[in-house]
Amino acid sequence: MLHIPILRRGEPYRSLDVARAVHYRTREPFVEVSQANVGLIRRDLRGQAEARAALSRFTVEELLALSARAAEHFAADELPLGDDLQTPEEYVRQVSATTGMPHVLVRRNLEKIRGVLAGMSGVLDGLTRGLDLRVLDEGFGEQDGQVLSFYPLASALGVVLPSNSPAVHALWTPAVALKTPLVLKPGAAEPWTPYRLIEAFARAGVPREAFGYYPTDHAGAGVILESCGRGMMFGDASTVGVWKDDPRVELHGPGYSKVFIGEDCADEWEQHLDVIAASVADNGGRSCVNASGVWVTRHAAEIAEALAERLARIVPRAEDDPEAMLAPFADAAVAARIDAMVEGALGEPGARDVTAARRGAERLSRREGCAYLLPTVVHCETAAHPLANREFLFPFTSVVEVRQEEVPEALGPSLVVTAITRDAGLVRRLAQSPLVGRLNVGPVPTNFVRWDQPHEGNLFEHLYARRAFYKAVGSRQ
Repeated sequence: MLHIPILRRGEPYRSLDVARAVHYRTREPFVEVSQANVGLIRRDLRGQAEARAALSRFTVEELLALSARAAEHFAADELPLGDDLQTPEEYVRQVSATTGMPHVLVRRNLEKIRGVLAGMSGVLDGLTRGLDLRVLDEGFGEQDGQVLSFYPLASALGVVLPSNSPAVHALWTPAVALKTPLVLKPGAAEPWTPYRLIEAFARAGVPREAFGYYPTDHAGAGVILESCGRGMMFGDASTVGVWKDDPRVELHGPGYSKVFIGEDCADEWEQHLDVIAASVADNGGRSCVNASGVWVTRHAAEIAEALAERLARIVPRAEDDPEAMLAPFADAAVAARIDAMVEGALGEPGARDVTAARRGAERLSRREGCAYLLPTVVHCETAAHPLANREFLFPFTSVVEVRQEEVPEALGPSLVVTAITRDAGLVRRLAQSPLVGRLNVGPVPTNFVRWDQPHEGNLFEHLYARRAFYKAVGSRQ
């Protein structure tokens, strides 16, 4: 059986304590992963300063070049996986085996990560708002006639990672070019991507000691977030909520992303059905940027019917089918719980599952021993219904009618809002609202990402702070 070790300052370490991730279809153990205990993690994290020193020997420009080189290693090379080697195609099959994600979607995620690594210079340009990155090499510098100085807020970035989609790993990769070591806790079902990224960076020439890879339990994840000066955490509302008052930890929880069609474009809704469907269902509906709500000023019933007809065409397929768009649940019990939650909420008056008559099967569907949740479109009569603003780990969306003057407050906190409108006043209200994390104006899918702009929080501002800096004339260098 494959074995994935811990990486202590980049060096493999095999633990007696292991966890096994199973194949989503056969339920047989597929990979064995060494587990790090709390004491080992605490001991290793005493060396954060040394790890940072290893990266500090490089300029940001040099680290950007190494990131670009790592992009090609990650996408094209055979790389170490413990005592074995892993080709890109093996990576695709292995991610699919433990997460259930179809091969075609894994490959798309791989390409997204490759693109971020290859274009890291543009990513940092966006995150730093055009800062001359040589300022980070010296600690201070002059740009556009202004003296600037920044200092690091942490010796390392600790990241608690999810298992839902490989592309989220692109979010922590800029830390390398920002001279910040990484301490990664992989998701239980997706240990593959962070390990492969570390090996790609190492092959490109980034010092191995800049990386820690610690598969561990909840207690170990807590130690990582507590012990690193800065953290990043992915999870559901209950998981990330524990850290909501800790400014050291950047949280990536449910997105509650939405499409809103303004009053001026309401009668054109049929022209935008492709954008709405892609927002809901791309990447298997597993991302926080997938639209969990379609909010409109009128035609809610018609939009729900048309969208349900479109999404009902998405059916379970084999993992290697190039048309596969739906991922099964690696744990069938999770699918059953989510289905029960949806059904329970549908018991409340004021909502209807519009897809029920079109699916030809129950929402919880089984194929070759796997549990799938089939796409679901719910028409909610009011925004007060329990399903009007919910997010689930499959292609689910509610269609809700709302008055335009109630927007954006009625939408609630939203990671992404796609506003299909030409109304400048509405756009201004959305742009000025703290409830909107990212704003797309026009027919742009919610899952469209510009990596040169912050996705959720700004990693540069999370890792660095600006200081006042003045140097007297004639002072020695």
